[in-house]
Amino acid sequence: MSRHDSMHLIIQLPLGILYEGDISRLNATASAGSFGILPNHVDYLSDLVPSVLAVIDSAGDELYFGIDEGMLVKRANQVSIITHRGIKGDSLSQLHEQVTQNFLELTDTERVARSALSRLEADMVRRFSKLQRGAL
Repeated sequence: MSRHDSMHLIIQLPLGILYEGDISRLNATASAGSFGILPNHVDYLSDLVPSVLAVIDSAGDELYFGIDEGMLVKRANQVSIITHRGIKGDSLSQLHEQVTQNFLELTDTERVARSALSRLEADMVRRFSKLQRGAL
């Protein structure tokens, strides 16, 4: 069994890579609660909930990532995280501001899109109803 002093982390978003680098520690939150991973941790698979990932990189610097729900896979010294949305912050306070701004804006956009979709669905149901009445 080989021993490693670091792990290689990659955080993937649908449109690209948010972060890739060597780390010495990762703290994340799953539906069952928070957990940490160090080098030489057993292989591991977990869901992730919207939360903050705290990472110590190979230089000893602390990095923070605000993520949406996703999956974490740890295999040998490789850690892969796949998430719908994510933001890197240099500090917790900066990350809080970025998450509030970006995620809430996206939530408003999603709300508008869902409203438009509901109107389209209602219109389609009315049209089918008219077609059905005309056929009878």
